[in-house]
Amino acid sequence: MSIRNADKIRENLEDRIIKGEFQKGERLDEVRLATSFGVSRTPMREALRMLAGSGLVELIPRRGAFARHPGIVELVEMFEVMAELEAICGRLTAKRISPGELAELTVAANACERALAKQDSDAYYHDNEQFHFLIYQACGNHYLACEAGRLAKRLRPFRRVQLRAPGRMAQSMAEHTLILTAMKAGDAVTAADALRSHVAIQSEKFHSLLATYETIQGKFPA
Repeated sequence: MSIRNADKIRENLEDRIIKGEFQKGERLDEVRLATSFGVSRTPMREALRMLAGSGLVELIPRRGAFARHPGIVELVEMFEVMAELEAICGRLTAKRISPGELAELTVAANACERALAKQDSDAYYHDNEQFHFLIYQACGNHYLACEAGRLAKRLRPFRRVQLRAPGRMAQSMAEHTLILTAMKAGDAVTAADALRSHVAIQSEKFHSLLATYETIQGKFPA
């Protein structure tokens, strides 16, 4: 079973946890889930490991995997930090990006545009993720790139679901165009500001999801 299939399982479980299909602290039976997906335990184990990385699952040795719902404050705080990390990456990348890296970034932006034309939010998210990771990698600071990538992976399920909001993909693409233009011009200030706003806007556009998430949180005891 490929990592791609484990990714599909992860995305399915992400959606179900965020929507409240699994209660906070509920045990995720690896065998039962593997059977329901028609897969072996290996890809299911890998999907649960990836979910633990995003904070939606807690893995307890000798006990198993349990659903976890990050608190609202924790979620907002992570988005605030992500916005600043993206801004720093953008500022450095605009100064340091090579022609080859800029070409790769353009390819990723074009892929996002094709996904937008198809109104395929999941495909857009995957291409969007590549766009952002290329910016991290081109910043010339390995530690910063690792930290930005780590937090981006933790926020992955929320950023992916958020792209399904009406009009968000088109808005995101317009923001990508501004970011790419700044990179081509070597404009560090505009790149930083555009990336900060790009992620901060994602957090602001999160109101409907947060409202749903608050309702889910309210169902379960702290």
